[in-house]
Amino acid sequence: MFSVANANRRQFLKQASGGFAMTAFAGMCHETDGAVDPLAATKSHFPAKADSVIFIYATGGVSHVDSFDYKPALIKDHSKSIVASRWLNKSGEFERFLIKPHWDFRQYGENGVWVSDLFPHLGSVIDDVCVLNAMHCDSDGHDKGTLAAHTGSAQFARPSVGSWVSYGLGTVNQNLPSFMVLAPAAPYAGAQTWGSDFLPGCHQGTHVIPGKDPIDNINPRVGSNTLQSMELNLLRKLNATHRRDRQDDAAINARIKSFETAYGMQAAAPEAFDVSQESKHTFEMYGMQEGDVTGFGWQCLMARRLVERGVRFIELIDVGSNSNWDSHGNMADHARLAKNVDQPMAGLIRDLKQRGMLERTLIVWTTEFGRTPFNMSATHAGREHHNFCFTSWMAGGGVKGGLAYGTSDEYGIMAQENSAHTHDLHATILHQLGLNHEQLTYRHAGRDFRLTDVHGNVLHDIVTG
Repeated sequence: MFSVANANRRQFLKQASGGFAMTAFAGMCHETDGAVDPLAATKSHFPAKADSVIFIYATGGVSHVDSFDYKPALIKDHSKSIVASRWLNKSGEFERFLIKPHWDFRQYGENGVWVSDLFPHLGSVIDDVCVLNAMHCDSDGHDKGTLAAHTGSAQFARPSVGSWVSYGLGTVNQNLPSFMVLAPAAPYAGAQTWGSDFLPGCHQGTHVIPGKDPIDNINPRVGSNTLQSMELNLLRKLNATHRRDRQDDAAINARIKSFETAYGMQAAAPEAFDVSQESKHTFEMYGMQEGDVTGFGWQCLMARRLVERGVRFIELIDVGSNSNWDSHGNMADHARLAKNVDQPMAGLIRDLKQRGMLERTLIVWTTEFGRTPFNMSATHAGREHHNFCFTSWMAGGGVKGGLAYGTSDEYGIMAQENSAHTHDLHATILHQLGLNHEQLTYRHAGRDFRLTDVHGNVLHDIVTG
């Protein structure tokens, strides 16, 4: 997202993109003359089950065997010696010892879905949740795993899933970005997790940092609306002249659209981020205190408000100085981290459902990988990285609730029946939005790229219709 407020805006505009940004302000007052709007709402490939996505990312690698993947055999055979084929990014044969879950599990909902005591609030809404217990991915490194979870590629920077959705469907609210990321900080892999890479820049995620002023420079620096309109009308004329022979320049159109959105946000964003009119009951539902402007409860509440206002893809990243699930040394950290997100996530599901929005809003929760059900000793307090099996979950947006889909082996080491790769998760997200992941492509460097590369299968068993 480009900032329209700058102490020396004219100098900035002359320098940015060889002067092309000088023309960009024109679209901020009026629709761009003759241009193709890269964010215009477009038709999906087939009827969609969902209109928007809330993508929740737990940074660091959540332990599946301590959260959603109940393994009685792991409890029974605690401290048993096994031979692991991979350890700390190395292949081979390693003698390791099984470690039972650190929390008890209980069955919730009509179908008795198992959820550990880490997530009692989520357990209370499990009839709206589909748990994917046989996920697997290509890398057990944080940077690569995070990149793959967002872009489908563990090796190279590629457009984020949110950028692909924005590119494929556009936006229904021209005054707010189609893709927004609410996070105190960037996760592993940095801002490229919400980057647009080779897609037009207007599809990259807009990073919003929780706090009193979540979006910097949202208020115009110009003294009055009249003066601002005068300046922008002049630039509009310059824009029309500059673009007369450049109608099909996608890069210019995308940059102009970014500035259009920035202008629209001056009015739309302050209202969207003002939670003062929310009820006390709503704050309590998300585990918030009235007036809270930080915390994961605020992120979840804002996700609902942004969905209401037509934002297509919202990512909530559970990250920060005290929010990282990378529990090498002490699994007790999971208790604190789960308490921070459990009620807000359950509150989000409840809130959307009571407003009649859950049916058309797809919620996805995932992490970069799981954690080993074993360690170097049976008394070790932590767990290591494990990409052969982990858990994700989905809710709303045409996904079947009250379902545990996919199984791992008896100890939760390997994904087995109905296993799902990250590519399959991405393909299913696009499918619920009415997008065929094989047809959503972008021509770059001589080939057609897509989010799922040459892979991906829609998980038809977990969706309705």
